[in-house]
Amino acid sequence: QVQLVESGGGLVQTGGSLRLSCAASGDIFGINAMAWYRQGPGKQRELVAHITTRGRAAYADSVKGRFTISRDNTGNMLYLQMNSLKPEDTAVYYCNAGYHSGYIFDEYWGQGTQVTVSS
Repeated sequence: QVQLVESGGGLVQTGGSLRLSCAASGDIFGINAMAWYRQGPGKQRELVAHITTRGRAAYADSVKGRFTISRDNTGNMLYLQMNSLKPEDTAVYYCNAGYHSGYIFDEYWGQGTQVTVSS
């Protein structure tokens, strides 16, 4: 079992920055790739950024050059640095972790943190 808790969301003006954090606890040694997703009002949940255990990152086209995903060496913290924020970035942001231990493959989600960008 893995628990994920996001923090760092809030209200920011267009062009501003926020840094989201995701703290993992429980069986963190089974965590492999991690990611940030978001779900805007009336929209489906979408992948924002993804990072492997080796630190290789990939981004949605809509956030490339503005957002940076990172994770610490302990494996229990995930971050999303968001710069040059736009109103269309307004969404609930979710932390996601892939998990593999023995014959068990699973994924875990945090409860989400609200990001609101005012115009």
